[in-house]
Amino acid sequence: MDVKSAIKFMLISTFSFACMNSTVKYLSGIGAYQIVFFRSLGSLFFTVPFLLRNNISLLGNNKVLLVLRGMVGVTAMTLFFMSTKYLPIGTAVTLRYMAPIFASFFAIFLLKQKMKPLQWLFFALAFSGVLVLKGFDSQINNQGLLYVFMASIFSGLVYVILNKIGKSEHPVVVVNYFMVIATITGGILTINTWINPVGTEWILLALLGVFGYFGQVYMTKAFQVAQTNQVAPLKYIEVIFTLLFGVLIFAEIYTIWSLLGMALIIAGLILNVIYKTKLDKKK
Repeated sequence: MDVKSAIKFMLISTFSFACMNSTVKYLSGIGAYQIVFFRSLGSLFFTVPFLLRNNISLLGNNKVLLVLRGMVGVTAMTLFFMSTKYLPIGTAVTLRYMAPIFASFFAIFLLKQKMKPLQWLFFALAFSGVLVLKGFDSQINNQGLLYVFMASIFSGLVYVILNKIGKSEHPVVVVNYFMVIATITGGILTINTWINPVGTEWILLALLGVFGYFGQVYMTKAFQVAQTNQVAPLKYIEVIFTLLFGVLIFAEIYTIWSLLGMALIIAGLILNVIYKTKLDKKK
């Protein structure tokens, strides 16, 4: 177990994802479907060669679940990208992290898992942060809030599908299915709304796939070298990086209320991760 390496890997991962989020925000003049297309196509330049080089089947074993994961994932991704056009980027990322709450609801009904009372308390704490944001942050746009909540719901369903897939598939096979389906879906949906990128927009669109791929790879590396309870809370550093980018690049202003709301959300989710990890150890 190498905690220092895990921290380093997670810092690289969260920074990569924050760069991707900020790039999406910067490309607000380009439609969400087109951004989905470029983000996914860019990652395919990494996933396909990796699978071929290591003689891993591109088709996988459980094709139905892999396709379902891809379809649900591209829906979540598209809705999140759409929300960034209406919300401060730091707020959108924080609200997207509500996905574990929805994943728990799905797990209760689909996987027959049980929730402890203390977990409900942590989720209530996180949801109180949403109420603070909605009630006191004038920058919260209702349309953007709807998009990001729907994105969180679909992301929660992704977690459940990944749980069903388990270790039966190589992680890169799962990601590759997701990227293939997202590329096809984004490509088809953007046909009638295509906007020709100009100048540096081409470079930024190409970088989306690079940022997304390295964010995913280094997050996986972090979980491989250290325990979940030591690594999982570090995922939320992405919010800090994204907030900084929002202030420095987009001149976004975060009030005390917006920061309080985001802090409550993150605190509730981190406490749940730590508590759930302790419960798993007792089994």
